[in-house]
Amino acid sequence: MQAGPRSEVKTTCPYCGVGCGVLASVAPSGEVTVRGDADHPANFGKLCSKGSALGLTTGLEGRVLTPEMGGKPASWDAALDLVAERFSETIARHGPDSVAFYVSGQLLTEDYYVANKLMKGFIGSGNIDTNSRLCMASSVAGHRRAFGEDIVPGLYEDFEDADLVVLTGSNLAWCHPILYQRLLAAREKRGTKIVVIDPRRTATADECDLHLAIDPGMDVLLFNGLLAHLERAGIVDRSFVDASTTGFAEALAIASADGSSIADVAQRCGLAEADVRLFYELFAATDHTVTVYSQGVNQSAHGTDKVNAIINCHLATGRIGRPGMGPFSVTGQPNAMGGREVGGLANQLAAHMGFENPVEIDRVARFWNAPDIARKPGLKAVDMFRAVGEGRIKALWIMGTNPAVSMPDARRVRAALEACDFVAVSDVTRNDTTRYADVFLPAATWGEKSGTVTNSERRMSRQRSFLPLPGEARPDWRIICDVARRMGFDAAFDFEGPAAIFREHAALSAYENHGERLFDIGALEAISDADYETFAPRLWPQPRAGEPSRRLLGSRFPTQDGRARFVPVRQEGVALNVDASRPIALNTGRLRDQWHTMTRTGRVPRLMSNAPEPALEIAPEDARSLGLKDGDLARVSSQYGFARARVSVSEAQKPGNAFLPMHWNGQFSANGGVGPLATPITDPFSGQPELKHVPVEISREAVAWAGILITRRELRPTGFVHWTRRPADGGWVYTLSGTETPDEGILLCRLLFDASPRSQLVEYTDRRGLTYRAAALDADGALAEALLVAQPGQLPPGDWLETLLASGEPLSSTERMALLSGRSPVPVASVGRIVCSCFNVDVNRIAASVAGGCRTIAAIGQATSAGTNCGSCRSEIRKIIDEIPLHAAE
Repeated sequence: MQAGPRSEVKTTCPYCGVGCGVLASVAPSGEVTVRGDADHPANFGKLCSKGSALGLTTGLEGRVLTPEMGGKPASWDAALDLVAERFSETIARHGPDSVAFYVSGQLLTEDYYVANKLMKGFIGSGNIDTNSRLCMASSVAGHRRAFGEDIVPGLYEDFEDADLVVLTGSNLAWCHPILYQRLLAAREKRGTKIVVIDPRRTATADECDLHLAIDPGMDVLLFNGLLAHLERAGIVDRSFVDASTTGFAEALAIASADGSSIADVAQRCGLAEADVRLFYELFAATDHTVTVYSQGVNQSAHGTDKVNAIINCHLATGRIGRPGMGPFSVTGQPNAMGGREVGGLANQLAAHMGFENPVEIDRVARFWNAPDIARKPGLKAVDMFRAVGEGRIKALWIMGTNPAVSMPDARRVRAALEACDFVAVSDVTRNDTTRYADVFLPAATWGEKSGTVTNSERRMSRQRSFLPLPGEARPDWRIICDVARRMGFDAAFDFEGPAAIFREHAALSAYENHGERLFDIGALEAISDADYETFAPRLWPQPRAGEPSRRLLGSRFPTQDGRARFVPVRQEGVALNVDASRPIALNTGRLRDQWHTMTRTGRVPRLMSNAPEPALEIAPEDARSLGLKDGDLARVSSQYGFARARVSVSEAQKPGNAFLPMHWNGQFSANGGVGPLATPITDPFSGQPELKHVPVEISREAVAWAGILITRRELRPTGFVHWTRRPADGGWVYTLSGTETPDEGILLCRLLFDASPRSQLVEYTDRRGLTYRAAALDADGALAEALLVAQPGQLPPGDWLETLLASGEPLSSTERMALLSGRSPVPVASVGRIVCSCFNVDVNRIAASVAGGCRTIAAIGQATSAGTNCGSCRSEIRKIIDEIPLHAAE
């Protein structure tokens, strides 16, 4: 009799900044199951589509489990010796600023801490930056300018206590679904008003009371106009402003000149005057107001000014530091906040100390016993890779991130990596960046490593291991410490585990801290290993003396005079303007079911089913003027590079704007990534690049043929104008197309097809050379591979062939005869695009339920379960309901 599954382990989801609690267990078969932790205060048991599928991401497919040097297996000793040797030699010859680390919000706080300590404390350079530079750096800079410290004053419960929630630059329904569900539940209970400010009509905008489809880049003007309106309407809280702030008059003067009237603001923002007036009046009349902002604000060449324009409005009304009110930055990564706490950004030290103050530099140097500590900021991400390309940085260590895809002007980043003298990469799988690695260090991933993360509301939670380390993989903290010891820094990196690192991190936060820095977790500096293992989620600060503060910035701020600072900001132009040659402004962002560059989610069939390939969303008016229609292959070009994607004509897009997802990379598509298009222009304060607006030219590719390959093999096609791939049960599905003549396309595809001896190989080519079909069966008579090539629009759907591949069963004679048609010989229910990834519910099943009489989202949920978990598919379900005529249900 088999033993049952082992006890569930409490851990934390590795995706967005919500920081959901997860219960994970492993069956004797090795199958991992996850469910939401009902006791965790971030999610109370709910998980989104990605979190619900975490158990499907823990397999070893695609993992690299042995160190590699020059692409060949190596021992850990040899690999670590080489990293330490090359970094030490480079520093000796060219100085400490000739080396750099580029790290990730996927690191745990303890990993981040030792990486920062090694680079800044002992190598003596500020050259460690993180991919959080691409998502949260403007919030950090805005917080520091206004509050004196990088403080998020809000808590998630504020979503439930607010009467008005303003979501600006935040597609909360897709990017932070659990927070979105908490908001909708509060709306149902108390009638919370929701305003969405976003150039696109997103899934979040579908549920709001007011959608302001602002022109890209005009956020400062909109909030400056709001500040001026609050003054005119007599809503400014004079007692709070006078007692707790400075700089109001200066900020108001610029705001009043910038947004002199509602009509002017509306015209310049591309909005209806009535809508702007309604927003201003709602904000003015609603004391309990929370303004939630994310990447649409941060990822801008003027992101810091946008953040301060928002904060100014909350300071003016005193709506900060109290329940149900305040500016609220929600982070994109699970440990973006933890990285900020330990100094993972190049312009920070550690424990919320910085390079601006020599006293703080000296304090950290004494605590670490690091006399050679860096005394100036290092290079931020975009500048760091520019320095790599120019040969100023000669040795680079990349940890847990994929800059060859995610960085702007990605072609130049790849050229820089190619030219760099020495590149080390710590990661889990191969990706577009690892191809440039001189040394690959196999790291542990979620489920295998232990440490802490901090979510968007300052809540520290434990990630715990529940799987053994596979192969020779090691946790990041250990890899970093092993290199540090080999570089001669033994005593400073003699940690026996993550608990010891956490204790030092906590002690540094309290060191010579007499309340000047609000980040203080000194009460945890002596936490035992046992208590660290049972560590329950908790908010910081956690000072040694006194009660922990849940709410911050109510009346006193961590500035020299204890007052918050209004920051005068003025609306500036966008980084680059559209013109006749590039008339469309391209925006980019996340999809509901994908994560970053898809190294985890891209291998889960149900997460790839909703959006199986990159799609360029474009407004109907622009599609008509450009001669584009749904399904066309488009070439998108900026001054930096190009991409290709299928066209999706969408009313959600404002004319003159387009949207391309951020996720696709060279592992899943040919030229489907947005990185080569994005501009490297950065915010002067935060160093965050402008990822939300780049002028592009869009043109139709004259596709002459299309193909589909359904196979058990994992391939990376070459020589094709366009290809994408997605996982399917039992294998992979490749979509192929090209501008060559159909016969040339068939030749290309036949080279891709596995023609090795099989028990049966069947194929067909029509006499005109326009159509080709082939199928191969394995020795047992099961489908191993099928290839269909035809002119565009003439391919049969691949559903049935995918079903055959997934079954692995020998085919009947009738099925064999039907193989080359691609269609089942008997009627079968068609499985359409997945709408609800949590419960794997497809569009056809939902449509059938609607036709059967379900005319509400709740009714669909009762019939199919769709939309009843994270709710991020609710807007799509509503569209299906609206598109099916009412008489169909009668």
